[in-house]
Amino acid sequence: MRLIAIGDIHGKINKLNKLIEKLDIKPDDTLVFLGDYIDRGKYSKQVVERLIELSKICHCEFLMGNHEYYMLKTINGTWEKEYYFYDGGDATVDSYGSFENILKLHGDFYKNLKYYYLTEDFLFVHAGIRPDKTLEEQEDIDMLVIRNNFIDHKHKLKQKIIYGHTPFVVPYIEDDKIGINTGCGIEPNAPLTAYICSENRFITSN
Repeated sequence: MRLIAIGDIHGKINKLNKLIEKLDIKPDDTLVFLGDYIDRGKYSKQVVERLIELSKICHCEFLMGNHEYYMLKTINGTWEKEYYFYDGGDATVDSYGSFENILKLHGDFYKNLKYYYLTEDFLFVHAGIRPDKTLEEQEDIDMLVIRNNFIDHKHKLKQKIIYGHTPFVVPYIEDDKIGINTGCGIEPNAPLTAYICSENRFITSN
């Protein structure tokens, strides 16, 4: 059985499909998707459809990203549309045809996203954690948006943390954490990256 983390996709269905093909997914694999499936790229709806298909092939864990969080907040009226659109949300609405279609088609998917996934050896989270707090003391929003305070300091958990959110040209490797957002959806030629945990190996869509 392989445990595989996959970074921020941002509506790039072709890069997701290329990566999945290279990974050669088996039924006993576990895929952990780190969030930010939507926005910026043109194919957010198609990305989510593909993820749902994958969940029928092997075990999948889908984490909440800050972009999904902002989208849900926009739909329920607690986040302004112009703020959501400023960072690529308009592409998501275009891919679904309307805001209403997002929850109509994939409401269960978005509403069931998790803030983290924990194993004996790894903690998977979108952005990171407050390094001076236990996992139980973390606030949801920190796990979605934290950057330097997490990246620049050692945390106290026994698990190695695998995270996305903050983009790097190549995976950012430290003793206690690995960042695997390599800019998919930000830079045109940036790849989507996966980390095969048991093999300590990276696979990219390029």
